[in-house]
Amino acid sequence: MSADNCDGNVSVPLRNVLNSVQCIRDRVRDGESNESDGAFNLSNFWETLNQAVKAVSQEATKLSLAFSRPPLPSQQDGEKLSESILKSVLTLSTVYYWLPKSQGVTLRRQIRDATVEVLEGVIQLSEVILSSPLQSLTQEQLTSTGGVWSACDRFPRLPRDNKAALLVVLSSQLGVVKDAIEEIEQALSEVQDPFNDVLDDDQDADNPRSNQDTYWSERDRSVIAPCQGLMKAAAACLRKLTSAVRANADFSVPQNVAQLDDLSDVSREVSPGVDDLALCLYPPMDYSGVENNVSKLAALLKKFLEIIRVDQTCKALVYWDNLE
Repeated sequence: MSADNCDGNVSVPLRNVLNSVQCIRDRVRDGESNESDGAFNLSNFWETLNQAVKAVSQEATKLSLAFSRPPLPSQQDGEKLSESILKSVLTLSTVYYWLPKSQGVTLRRQIRDATVEVLEGVIQLSEVILSSPLQSLTQEQLTSTGGVWSACDRFPRLPRDNKAALLVVLSSQLGVVKDAIEEIEQALSEVQDPFNDVLDDDQDADNPRSNQDTYWSERDRSVIAPCQGLMKAAAACLRKLTSAVRANADFSVPQNVAQLDDLSDVSREVSPGVDDLALCLYPPMDYSGVENNVSKLAALLKKFLEIIRVDQTCKALVYWDNLE
């Protein structure tokens, strides 16, 4: 990054902001919450957090406008702008740290990711301002400013408690699994063996068909069918769990909040397991990979069901035996 496009006296405080926000971003991404022995008011937390996010958005807009055209801000004005945006960023990170793990690791993870996205937007905007010519508002600066706005606008849509955060995870996982199932079904309907009317006995063993890696053989298709069943069982597990969480989940006591986090952790493993299996099914089929990933996914779903059976959230759900 070069300061050639920015007056030295003005660029110094902005560079300091850039360095400071990068450090704050790293601490938020990797740091722990400040646990509190007292009562925690989740409603007040959200009100304060939203105010902090709004302040960052406003300060980022002021900063972008000030450096959108000549003349440059004076040294004094540049320092004030830098101090204001740094203060807003520090406030946002401080409020984020208020949220204790006892409110849910799943919730905290999603708020953390949203906070990091805002901080990275401010970092990008600062970098663009320091490196862009000042004759006009560049498209890159417009995009960077819009990136901060977009990251800030995400906060009103964030889940407000650990139950809602778990439902977000489940929805995401189910969406990925359904996509994998639909892609396999679509491929099965489209991919045809161009030599399917030729008996295998008529083929020369020393001269196999050269394009066998582009379609499924009958043997392949016989392997795919039970794999599809396992993938659909994974989707059914996620749907049933979603219904149970939506109807029965309680986050009023720490023990129940922790159980929701356990459900989130095991749910996050489902879509990668389904994806790994699906990838092995495409031609040319990796039979050993299919066997390995079937075993892994089956073990994961068994673990999934075992956790669900002992979880208070799911005790009212009576359909699990039908999935095995």
